[in-house]
Amino acid sequence: MTPFDAMELAKTGMILVLTIVGPMLITSLIVGVVIGLFQALTQVQEMTLTFVPKLLAIGVVMLLSLPMIGHALSNFMTQISAMIVSH
Repeated sequence: MTPFDAMELAKTGMILVLTIVGPMLITSLIVGVVIGLFQALTQVQEMTLTFVPKLLAIGVVMLLSLPMIGHALSNFMTQISAMIVSH
């Protein structure tokens, strides 16, 4: 494996990680901002009010994105296997 191949593999792996966790992070950000605005408007400072909705939203998004995650990981493993066979 050449250094160029290793760098391409690392770059692809980083993009894969961002692809997998991106939807969940964006969901967490949106829910956090909405709950923060709600807390600021109503002056309710309850800690579980921020934690539970984020947890539920991330769980729903994770369940909805599982096929995409599986497909992305499968393609990455196919790419790695092809590199192993070719060298």
